[in-house]
Amino acid sequence: MHLAYPAVLAALLFCTGLYGVLARRNAILVLMSVELMLNAVNLNLVAFDVWLRDTLHTGQALTLFVIAIAAAEIGIGLAIVLMVYRNRGTSDVDALRDTADGPDDTEAQAPTPAQKAEATA
Repeated sequence: MHLAYPAVLAALLFCTGLYGVLARRNAILVLMSVELMLNAVNLNLVAFDVWLRDTLHTGQALTLFVIAIAAAEIGIGLAIVLMVYRNRGTSDVDALRDTADGPDDTEAQAPTPAQKAEATA
C-alpha cells in the first residue's frame, strides 16, 4: 500500500476540521471539527504504523489512547456547551466571549456613593 493515499486523505480531513474550527460559530460544530482533526491524526498514526511494519504496533496503540481521550473530551465539552446553552440561550462562540467580566466592567457597573444615598432616601 502506498503511503500517499492515506496521508492525502488525512491532510484533507485535517484541513476540513481546521476550517470548521476557524469558520464556525456554533460550539457543537466546533467540537465536531476538533473530532475530525483527531480522526485525521489517527489515520496518519495507523497508516505510518502499517507502512513502517512496526512489530509493537505503537501507532495503533496510540490511536486507541487518542480515541479514548477524544471520547472523554467530547463528553465533557458537550456537557459544558449544554449548560452554557441553558444559561445563555445560545451556543454561539462569539456571544460566549462576553461571559468573562474584566476588572473595568465591574468597576463601571458598581453604584457610586451618591447613587446609593439616593436609592436609600
